[in-house]
Amino acid sequence: MNIMDFNVKKLAADAGTFLSRAVQFTEEKLGQAEKTELDAHLENLLSKAECTKIWTEKIMKQTEVLLQPNPNARIEEFVYEKLDRKAPSRSNNPELLGQYMIDAGTEFGPGTAYGNALIKCGETQKRIGTADRELIQTSALNFLTPLRNFIEGDYKTIAKERKLLQNKRLDLDAAKTRLKKAKAAEARNSQLNSARLEGDNIMIWAEEVTKSEQELRTTQSEFDRQAEITRLLLEGISSTHAHHLRCLNDFVEAQMTYYAQCYQYMLDLQKQLGSFPSNYLCNNNQTAATPTPSVLPNVIGSSAMASTSGLVITPPPANLNDVKEYNGSRKARVLYDYDAANSTELSLLADEVITVFSVVGMDSDWLMGERGNQKGKVPITYLELLN
Repeated sequence: MNIMDFNVKKLAADAGTFLSRAVQFTEEKLGQAEKTELDAHLENLLSKAECTKIWTEKIMKQTEVLLQPNPNARIEEFVYEKLDRKAPSRSNNPELLGQYMIDAGTEFGPGTAYGNALIKCGETQKRIGTADRELIQTSALNFLTPLRNFIEGDYKTIAKERKLLQNKRLDLDAAKTRLKKAKAAEARNSQLNSARLEGDNIMIWAEEVTKSEQELRTTQSEFDRQAEITRLLLEGISSTHAHHLRCLNDFVEAQMTYYAQCYQYMLDLQKQLGSFPSNYLCNNNQTAATPTPSVLPNVIGSSAMASTSGLVITPPPANLNDVKEYNGSRKARVLYDYDAANSTELSLLADEVITVFSVVGMDSDWLMGERGNQKGKVPITYLELLN
């Protein structure tokens, strides 16, 4: 029974406090009550914390979009994170593209120029996909997680203490209002000289003034204490900025590593596929000063059939029949690097000159090449016949 009485009294007290705060807040909005202003330093700290929270959320969300452009995948990862479960592993876009290229190259034949190029491009795309996965993991750990911890941890604590400070201020201003009203009533009653009853009223209002003054001292003390607690928390925002700066450096380093890896992978791929010959126009017209293939009768192929990172696959030369019908050998300049797919082929280096000749029964896309004691099949699309 005592416990029940205590709970009822506490509930009534809480309800009274809430009502008092609501009345004070409403009167402040209507301009009917005075409001205690926070000191300028505390106001600046509150503004800085709010600004930090807003921009941290925006940077965090946009970084998530950058690292994972697929919104459905982001939602799925968020759900698994909230369920404290590991999201299932899935291939990213570069890995999927790489696998399609490898499968296509295998289907077309690794011995063909296009098939071999597809396989090499596919392997590079898969390496880029792996680097992309490492970038996401590193950035999530070293950049996104600290930002999220601030929003969901430190700032929630700041917001909670800020709310308490607001309540203590309302209590303080309500106590000031009650004291002001009590003093006004006491002054009015002290001016009345006649009845004894009014003398009793003077005593009553004197007691009310004393009670209000005590309440004001209590609420002022609680407000000052809460203001100090809030100030100490808010001054930690500078440390938060310093921490986020270190995390930003980590994010930049992760991006540098990622882009450096991708650049190196593409350089290696370009080296494998071969550099674009100087006497050809590339598709983006970056070598516009060089002559076009149409004015180079000795170059194997009059136009590029495909171009990927410097690889140019051309149709068979117009004078190929002359080579096939000629029983002797001819000199040819290598246009692009070529890695032999097996022991029957000959690896080539761009700009070197080798001897080529035809062999009866050989595929029309290949010639037999010879360099010193080395001999093997070479693709005709990689050669420029010399007079």
